[in-house]
Amino acid sequence: MSNSVAINPKTDFAIERFIDAPPRLVWEALTKPEHMKEWYMPKEWGRVARAAMDLRPGGVFSIDIAVGDGREVPNLGCVLDVVPMKRLVWTSMLFPDYRPAVFDDIPITAVISMAAEGSGTRYVFTALHRDEADLEKNKSSGFYEGTLIAIDQLAKHAASMKQSAAGDRLTAIDI
Repeated sequence: MSNSVAINPKTDFAIERFIDAPPRLVWEALTKPEHMKEWYMPKEWGRVARAAMDLRPGGVFSIDIAVGDGREVPNLGCVLDVVPMKRLVWTSMLFPDYRPAVFDDIPITAVISMAAEGSGTRYVFTALHRDEADLEKNKSSGFYEGTLIAIDQLAKHAASMKQSAAGDRLTAIDI
């Protein structure tokens, strides 16, 4: 799938997956807090304590993570671009309503692209960093590895949503 973002391998990374669920279900899993809690954090590392997303430019992207020791780590950002079932862009460099961010973490801009492919979805997550040092810090912090795990969890969750929807249709037909 063509990604509309120019990727510099010295500062950015992209992860591409085929998800065995239609874009509608992948979008729902990606953007609804009740679904984000199921896949966003690698399960072995912790859990999502709270999630919120306001799908409009300037809207909130917020996921608070509860790590192994019970400590909660907030992740707050700003939605930049939304094309339902096709593209979502958010950044940690801004707080909601485009307010300048203040934080101790490594800033990224995330570009998520989706396209229908057969009965499923081609999904691409791209993380843009300020510079090579930020990319290396993110890789050594576990962010890259955690993102790989989370995307695999997203794929499984969306596929289970597809199976559940198919089961609901069969039950309705049987009645």
